[in-house]
Amino acid sequence: MGSIGFSLHSPFSSLLLCSAPHSTRNPRKPKPFSKFIPKMALATPTSFGFSSLLETFTVNVQRAENRPLNVPLTAPFTIATSRLERVENVAVRVELSNGCVGWGETPILPFVTAEDQHTAMVKAKEACEFLLRSPAMTLGSVLGEIGGILPGHEFASVRAGVEMALIDAVSMSIDVPLWRLFGGASNTITTDITIPIVSAAEAATLASKYCEEGFKTLKLKVGKNLNSDIEVLRAIRAVHPNCYFILDANEGYNSNEAIQVLDKLHEVGVSPLLFEQPVHRDDWKGLGNVYHVAKDKYGVSVAADESCRSLDDFKKIVEENLADVINIKLAKVGVVRALEIIEVAKAAGLNLMIGGMVETRLAMGFAGHLAAGMGCFKFVDLDTPLLLSEDPVLEGYEVSGAVYKFRNARGHGGFLHWDNIARRSLQFNNLNCEQHLMAEKKLPGMELFQMLSYFFQMKHLNS
Repeated sequence: MGSIGFSLHSPFSSLLLCSAPHSTRNPRKPKPFSKFIPKMALATPTSFGFSSLLETFTVNVQRAENRPLNVPLTAPFTIATSRLERVENVAVRVELSNGCVGWGETPILPFVTAEDQHTAMVKAKEACEFLLRSPAMTLGSVLGEIGGILPGHEFASVRAGVEMALIDAVSMSIDVPLWRLFGGASNTITTDITIPIVSAAEAATLASKYCEEGFKTLKLKVGKNLNSDIEVLRAIRAVHPNCYFILDANEGYNSNEAIQVLDKLHEVGVSPLLFEQPVHRDDWKGLGNVYHVAKDKYGVSVAADESCRSLDDFKKIVEENLADVINIKLAKVGVVRALEIIEVAKAAGLNLMIGGMVETRLAMGFAGHLAAGMGCFKFVDLDTPLLLSEDPVLEGYEVSGAVYKFRNARGHGGFLHWDNIARRSLQFNNLNCEQHLMAEKKLPGMELFQMLSYFFQMKHLNS
């Protein structure tokens, strides 16, 4: 099976793919899917795959709900713009009238995603309630409706989670694994692994560990302190001399500092494969300046990540020649928008990277299926489940060092124990409240009273 060639105007497939042929709901005329999509030229679609299902598959949702997805990290995850102590995402479960269940995940990363967990829970519930009360409609129509309920970057992460669940349920319904649905180019990917902002000694220890585990490419979080970043790079190079580097500044440098990093690395004979988001997302001039110096002087590619959060951003990057790599993250633009940006980026001759926030194997597995199936990503950065101290996802893809292998199981192949997720969320809240109470012994009386009330309420709910 070839590339999916995503389009909103795919011809009807000769194969009828219908999940709810005997719906008891009264169908209504849905909003056109294209209403929520900017007018941009897209690649010619193929006759089978995801694009063909937009008009041929009827979605009839029987159940839809969302719950907190809280998972501890092995260690705090620090980047230039934020520090994450634990994962506090949102899981989405959608069940169709044919009994097929799809799973999605809304990742939350402070200062990167627009939503926090509370907002994501509220908006995901709103989307689930819409799905429950809606009549049967085509997949394209229901995705368009979700795009209207959860518009733009403001709710992109929630939109991605709901879209994942719907597409997974559809893939389950037609007995096709997601990687085949997205093109079938391959069923494996090889990822890099991230070293967050830590001391040079800690970075060297992590690099040695990852080298032993078979990782060839290290992604280094930089951007808080230029001199410390250089020390970390030298320390890693000493223990893992044959590794490839990706630098990710997460908007942390200005253009002069970013260029200085490249100069200093060149002096010690180190050339990164990629320099990701070296400057602030709105510093378009700085991004272009770093790109041209990196490419022309050192042959280093520059990726736009936080600067590319919409099709309009992408268009600006292409027209003004500001980067040569686009980092696709489903939580940044949603699944549907991501597929569009992928196609126009390929048409424009840009290289592609696929990444994520701090996610479990649920969201990362969906992105991995997409990357393997489409086979068009030069850089793969889907490692964050490896940084979690627990894995709440059952089954799913197989992990062997840096290589992920996706099975022939239909849909995503992985799932959550839904009741356990609810119990773990209460336990997680209890633990957080206990820790906060112990740390804040000198709280004002009223604030302490409110916190104690919340704590005992959680204890009661968990009993």
